[in-house]
Amino acid sequence: MTAGADAETRVIHANVPAPETRAIDLVVLTGPDAGKRVRVAGGSARIGTNRGNELCLTDRAVSRIHCEIAVRRGAVTLRDAGSTNGTFVDGRRVRDIDLTDGSVVRLGETSIRIEPAPAAASTPAQPRDRFGELVGSSAEMQRLYSMLERVAQTDSTVLVLGETGTGKEVVARSIHDGSARARAPFVTLDCGAIPESLIESELFGHVRGAFTGASTDRRGVFEEADGGTLFIDEIGELPLMMQPKLLRALEARRIRRVGANTYVPINVRVIAATHRSLYQSVNHGTFRDDLYYRLAVVELEVPPLRARIEDIPVLAAHFLEQLTGSPATPSPEMLSTLAGRSWKGNVRELRNVIERSLSLGWDATAASLRPQPLQEGPAHASIPTHLPLKEARVAWVEQFETVYVRALLERSHGNVTRAAAMAGVNRRFLQRMMARLGIRGTDPNDDEA
Repeated sequence: MTAGADAETRVIHANVPAPETRAIDLVVLTGPDAGKRVRVAGGSARIGTNRGNELCLTDRAVSRIHCEIAVRRGAVTLRDAGSTNGTFVDGRRVRDIDLTDGSVVRLGETSIRIEPAPAAASTPAQPRDRFGELVGSSAEMQRLYSMLERVAQTDSTVLVLGETGTGKEVVARSIHDGSARARAPFVTLDCGAIPESLIESELFGHVRGAFTGASTDRRGVFEEADGGTLFIDEIGELPLMMQPKLLRALEARRIRRVGANTYVPINVRVIAATHRSLYQSVNHGTFRDDLYYRLAVVELEVPPLRARIEDIPVLAAHFLEQLTGSPATPSPEMLSTLAGRSWKGNVRELRNVIERSLSLGWDATAASLRPQPLQEGPAHASIPTHLPLKEARVAWVEQFETVYVRALLERSHGNVTRAAAMAGVNRRFLQRMMARLGIRGTDPNDDEA
């Protein structure tokens, strides 16, 4: 396939084995903390100078939250968290990279080697196809279900991470429904949808006369959720001035309404969510590190839909049944088309596509799914105004990325390494973006992972 060709990518479906636990050791070789060792078993570890990191360093050239190393599906990946001095592997600065056993990572004056941990008996998870309102049987979802099952039995504060549309609120509701608080209220607060001047009143409530327009006493979401669960969505949008007040409420388990002189005790489990990188926000000083660690007692990451394409048939059937009220089986043509998309809007986008197919018919819906290039002319010509703002933004970004990557490859004559250098990203990062967009370079040597 030549660069720029509009062809459907063939999706290979395979039986997904039950996930197994793999462990690695992070061994500090040089620097002030030489000799320190931390084990990462089937999860992730943050590295930095903040005491809340799994690997806490004293190197003053290392950021508070410098990077994260994760073990998923047997692969070891490193992601820089927007550090000041950068993260280096084999002498090259990296942002997102796959590591191998024996790789050495350098942060400031510290170097860390990745070592396989001693073999231990694997613990395959019991297969299931749903947890609460979550649907899917992929290995990614099996891992998430396993965590949710344990978390639901506790009252721990949870931080849910994931791209827009992955179902972070569904995760929160599923935790609530599986907990001892299931019969109590589940209350949602979206920090991104509330004016900064009203956020304190929304959280804690107010008394009559506290400010202009406060004609009556009003309870905040903490009091409304008493005995149950408070889901704080888009926590990354919480104004900096409000963060110490939220932290104080979480620590003291009591709140004070705006304009009041007395405190009210609260019995609430808090689940927060964001699509932002809170690591970078902490490093940039826009999010308090003490609040971050108070929220991330348990940290869960919801996989994007493109990481679990094998779940599309069951999700499509689930949405058809949900929207029509009766069981339905998606056609092979529908599933083939759905499996070939990159799904920047994730599960929410898939549900919208299924709903659109019920309104307009599948043929018209399938035609609308074909990528449309950005066109010259009026600025609004290619803006997807038929979508809500969040989804329109995702669709617009995907169009831009497609045009930008194709233009890079044209300039580099299909050479991915050269295109990555022009874009200022590493080759692996660009390869992942190309795979997500269904684009390939023309140089066969650049197809190697």
